[in-house]
Amino acid sequence: MRLIGVDVGGTFTDLVYADTEAGRTAVHKISTTPDDPSRGVVQGLMALCDKYGVARETIDTVFHGTTIATNAILEHDGAVTGMITSAGYRDILHIGRHQRPQHYSIMQDIPWQDRPLVKRRHRKTVTERLVPPRGEVLEALDEEGVRQAVRQLKEAGVEAIAICFLFSYLDPAHEARAMAIVGEEYPACFATTSSSVSPQFREFERFTTTAMNAFVGPKVRNYVTRLEHEIEASGFRADLRIMASNGGVATPAMVAERPVLTLLSGPAAGVIGGDWAGALSQKRNLITFDVGGTSADIGIVTDGGFGEATARDTWIAGFPVMVPMIDVHTIGAGGGSIAFVDQAGAFKVGPRSAGAVPGPAAYGKGGQRATVTDANVVLGRLDGGNFLGGSMSLDEVAARRVIGELARELALSDREAAEGVITLINANMANAIRSRTVQKGIDPRHYTLVAFGGAGPLHGAEVADMLGVTEVIVPPHPGITSAVGLLISDLRYDAIRTSFQVSGAVDLARVNSDFAAMAGELEGRFTADGVDLARVTFERRGDLRYVGQGYELRVPFPDGPLDAAAMARAFAAFHEVHKREYGHHFAGSAIEIVNLRLIGAASAEKIARPAPAAGTSSAAARLKSGVGTFRVAGRLSDYPTDFYLRDRLPIGARIAGPAIILQMDSTTVVPPHYTVEADAAGNLILRKSDV
Repeated sequence: MRLIGVDVGGTFTDLVYADTEAGRTAVHKISTTPDDPSRGVVQGLMALCDKYGVARETIDTVFHGTTIATNAILEHDGAVTGMITSAGYRDILHIGRHQRPQHYSIMQDIPWQDRPLVKRRHRKTVTERLVPPRGEVLEALDEEGVRQAVRQLKEAGVEAIAICFLFSYLDPAHEARAMAIVGEEYPACFATTSSSVSPQFREFERFTTTAMNAFVGPKVRNYVTRLEHEIEASGFRADLRIMASNGGVATPAMVAERPVLTLLSGPAAGVIGGDWAGALSQKRNLITFDVGGTSADIGIVTDGGFGEATARDTWIAGFPVMVPMIDVHTIGAGGGSIAFVDQAGAFKVGPRSAGAVPGPAAYGKGGQRATVTDANVVLGRLDGGNFLGGSMSLDEVAARRVIGELARELALSDREAAEGVITLINANMANAIRSRTVQKGIDPRHYTLVAFGGAGPLHGAEVADMLGVTEVIVPPHPGITSAVGLLISDLRYDAIRTSFQVSGAVDLARVNSDFAAMAGELEGRFTADGVDLARVTFERRGDLRYVGQGYELRVPFPDGPLDAAAMARAFAAFHEVHKREYGHHFAGSAIEIVNLRLIGAASAEKIARPAPAAGTSSAAARLKSGVGTFRVAGRLSDYPTDFYLRDRLPIGARIAGPAIILQMDSTTVVPPHYTVEADAAGNLILRKSDV
C-alpha cells in the first residue's frame, strides 16, 4: 500500500510517504498555513507526490494529525453553544467541584467561570430524571419542554447543542430522544449527547467534555469535510484517517461526530513515533521529547507501553476532559518561543510564540522579536545555507539584530543573551519532564531521551544533561516523527461502562454482559467503517480504587469469560499498580470497580523499518567547519565545530562533539563532552563521553 502521513504543526506541516510493498519512504516539509491548515495539507500532498514522482491516484490512505480542535479550545474560538440539561442542574458547568485549581489563591483564573463554553443564557433545563444504580425512570422526559428549549436556542443564534442529563450513563434513552427532537426542530445544528461522548459518572467532567465536543464540533466538521473534498479535487483517491488522542486513528465520520477525540491528535502521534524510533534501537524505557515551533510535548514509555491520562489530570486549556488520551504533557516551548524581559525585569522565554507568521526573525518574514531559533543562529548551531535541506535560507543579520536588542535590554553581550535564551528554554523543558517523571516516582536516569520534532535534536543533549539522562536517540527523520507515528497507528475505538461494584460482591453476569455489549458496540463501528472484523482485537481494562478513594487506577482485565479466579487476578493487579503509583497498597481493603473499558483496534499497514543511509567515512560526511558557542563547566566559550551531513555518516563511526548534524527536517547539536554515532537501525545515538 501507499500511505502518506501529514502532521500540522504551529510552524511547519510535515509529510512522510511510505510504500509498504517496495519498502520506500520519502519526507517533505512545508510552512503551515495558519489561516486554513487544510490548504497547507493539500499543497504538501501535491508537492510531495510531484517531488518524488508518485502518482496522486495511487495513494491508498492519507493519515492526518490535526490541531483544529485543540486550537479552538486554546483560543476559545468555537461555536456559539447551547445546552439542554436536567431541571435543577443548569449551573453544573459553572459551579464545577469544590476543589479549585489553586486552593489558596483568591485571584486565580477559573476557566469554566471566566470563559464558559456555554453561556448561562444558553443553558436550558427540562424535566426528566433517572435514578441510580440501575437507571430507572423517576420522571419521564418532557418532550415538549425539549422542543421549546431547542426553538429558544435556535432563535438565540446557537450553532451547537450539548444534551447532558443526570445519570444518562446508566441509560441513554432520554438523551437519545432529546437528540432526535433537536434533529426535527433544528437539523442544521451540531448536536451531541453526553452518553455518546463520555458515558461515565462525574457529571461536571462529563458535562464539560460534552460541551467541549459541541463547542469545537462545527469547526472540526467543516474542516474535515473541506479537507476530504480538497484532497479528492486535487486528484487523490485516498481514504482519509484522522489521528485521535487515544493513540489510534479514526474515520472522518467518527471525528465529525466526536471531534473532542482529536484534542491531542498531533502530540499522541509523536509519542507513538518516538516509541517506534526507540524500538528500532531496542530501547523500551523512553522519554519522548517532541519540540516544534510553538510547543514541546513530553510522553513517557515504560517497557514499550505508553501511559493513558487519568480523569484526575486530563485538562485542556484548564478544562477537564474525560475521553481516552495518551498521557502527553505540553508546554509552550519551541523554536518560535519569544524571549523577553517582563514588567518586573525578569528574563523569560515563552510561552508566546512567533508561530509560522511572522516566525523568528531569522526566517526573513518580518519577525521583530528574539526567539529560540534566532538564539541558535547566533550561537552557530544552525547553518543558514542548509536549513530545510537548502530549500530555505536563514537571515543571520536579522537574528543578530533581535538578539542584540534583547542583549542591550539585559546588559549582556549578544552571545551571553543568546546562550541565556537557550538555557532558559532548556530549563523549562527539563522541568516539564521532571513533572512527568520525578514527581511521579520515575527516575529519568533509567530512561533514554528520544529527541525529535524540528527543534528537539537541537536541545535534546543539553536537556538530557540537566536530567542526568546519559543517552539520547534522534530518529531517522526527527522533524517528521509525528507524521511517522501516524503511519504505525491502528484504527482504534474505545467503549466504557460505569459499573460500581465491590470486591466480594461482584455481579459476574453483569460484568460479562457489559463487556459483551461493549464488544457489540465496537464491532458495529468497525463494520460501519468497512473493516473486516477478523482484523479487530480487543483489550479489556478496568478503573479500580479502594472503597472510599476519590480517583481510580487503570488495570488490565483477563480475556474470556470472567469468573471469581479471573476477578481475583484483576484485583491483585490493582494492588500492584497502586503500590507502583503511590509506594504502598492495602492488601486487606475492599476494591471498587468504577468503570469497565474495552479497546478495539483494527490492524493497518505500517511504515517499514528504514534502510539507513551509510557513508564511507566521517571525513566524507563533513560539510564544513565553523564556530559554536557552548557553556561548559560554567564557562561560555567558542569551540571549533564541524558540520556533517547525516545521510553521509558511516554506520558505527563515533564523532566527538562539538558537532552539528544537518538533514532536511532537523538539525542535531552534539555539545562538547558528547559523542554521536549512527547505528544500524537508522537512529543517531548521543552519549556523554565522560560516562
